[in-house]
Amino acid sequence: MRGKMNVYLDNAAIARPDRDNLAYTADKLRHNWHNPNSVYENGADSRHLIEEAKLVISKEINCSPEEIIFCSCGSEANALAAVGYLRGNHRTSFVTSTIEHGSILENPYAEKKITVDQEGTFHLADIGRIHHSLVSLQTANSEIGTIQDIKGIAKLLHANDCIIHTDAVAAFGKIKIDVKDLDIDMMTATGQKIGGITGASFLYKKKTIKLEPIIYGHNTLRGGTPNTAAIASLGEAVAKLRHSPASSANRDYVYGYIMAHIPGCYLVGPSIESGNRLPHNLYLCFRGVEGQSLMILLDMDGIQVSTGSACSSRSPSPSAVLTSIGMKEPDIYSCIRMTFSGKETKEELDHVCKTMKQCVETLRALTSREEVTL
Repeated sequence: MRGKMNVYLDNAAIARPDRDNLAYTADKLRHNWHNPNSVYENGADSRHLIEEAKLVISKEINCSPEEIIFCSCGSEANALAAVGYLRGNHRTSFVTSTIEHGSILENPYAEKKITVDQEGTFHLADIGRIHHSLVSLQTANSEIGTIQDIKGIAKLLHANDCIIHTDAVAAFGKIKIDVKDLDIDMMTATGQKIGGITGASFLYKKKTIKLEPIIYGHNTLRGGTPNTAAIASLGEAVAKLRHSPASSANRDYVYGYIMAHIPGCYLVGPSIESGNRLPHNLYLCFRGVEGQSLMILLDMDGIQVSTGSACSSRSPSPSAVLTSIGMKEPDIYSCIRMTFSGKETKEELDHVCKTMKQCVETLRALTSREEVTL
């Protein structure tokens, strides 16, 4: 791809690591590679890095440092919240929605009782029927960008004697999250979505919530040797978060061009104007175009996008999210997702707009020729 412009628009899968964060993490790894569970001084120095990261995160989300548990990824943190709670408590009902991450949807205990409307918003009537259960609902959807009213949902669930866990992996760093204001019991987030390296996530849990380990060792809630470098990277990424909503300017620029210059396409999920969509998310359906083919053509021109969430994009099955909101084939297979960092230049954005138009026209022309031949 040498000589081509390279525009990365899959930040919802993994955000491009921040250069300063990489330098910070490399420096810490160089000096703090010791086992933080050790009692000698160098181990204590590594452990101090972990405690510093806890302090930074707790200030960001408004909780106590001891309410933060580090895990390896969002899937592990989700599993600890769900399985750890079910093992440690007498409640046997675990309820979730039809659009959650696979680490929740594929949990064998999960009952998918909560449905969504055409924009991916949870039906409150379904939530109101849930009593005495652990309920896991995402703060925002990684695929179509829908932001949920978690504060209102938590109030409704607590009135029905439920415990609420929210998967905030897609939302953390994009919208402000205050766990005390939302009154949630548990929450998952990761570092790789906000400019940190992969390998660290965290689970927030209220002090009053009892969990059993799913990984045993060291007589702690989460066994194993902590990934000090990734946890330090996560803490540094959180420390550098801007305390204002992420800008949607680059997303809106590309959206405006596409809607004005490419016919036969539409936005999937909440409208741009609604305020209920993640500010970096653009999910579009191009009728008459196969999404995978469009993604490949764009990649050949140096533009990386996806056809959905990273965990489902390789699956031949229809997206669970798009099926849940009522989309029909072949539209389900005609979608691509662009998620912006906000740091793209105007030259890069113009390249995306021009290339998108050319690629869609090329694929539609090919489809028309095939239909004539048949």
